[in-house]
Order: sequence, then C-alpha cells, then structure tokens
Amino acid sequence: MKHDPLASGKRKAVNLSLDTGVVAAAREAGLNLSQICEAALREAAKKERDRRWAEENRAWAEEHNRWVEENDLPLEHHRLF
Repeated sequence: MKHDPLASGKRKAVNLSLDTGVVAAAREAGLNLSQICEAALREAAKKERDRRWAEENRAWAEEHNRWVEENDLPLEHHRLF
C-alpha cells in the first residue's frame, strides 16, 4: 500500500458551495460527494505541490541536464542497455 503524504487519517467537517444541479446528479447516481471532493482536492494539491517543486528547482534541473549533456551519465559505461 502506497503512503499518501497528503492524508492525515483524520476527518474535518467543512462547508462547500456546489452547484445544485451537480449535487442532484451526483446523488441520483449514488455518488459519495465527500469521497469525490476529497479525491479531487488531493489531486489538485498534488499537482500544485509538483508544479511549485518544479518551479523552485528549475535552475538546478537545467544545470543538471546541461552537465549530463556535456559529460554523459557518470556510470554510463556500466549500462547493459
């Protein structure tokens, strides 16, 4: 089982404002609004966290890629493929 760094295992009641048509359709379909909202928020938070990491580490990644292009991978000669 993969660890979810965003999950605390605890629950907190929150208020959301959702379009009434969306709520009605979800209920008619038997969907669990809490689970779906949580999954969507988890995915959005992960994407934003990843975007920020990429932005904060852009200079390092570019420098690393430049170095590899100039010098090849350090153990390239040991690769079997």
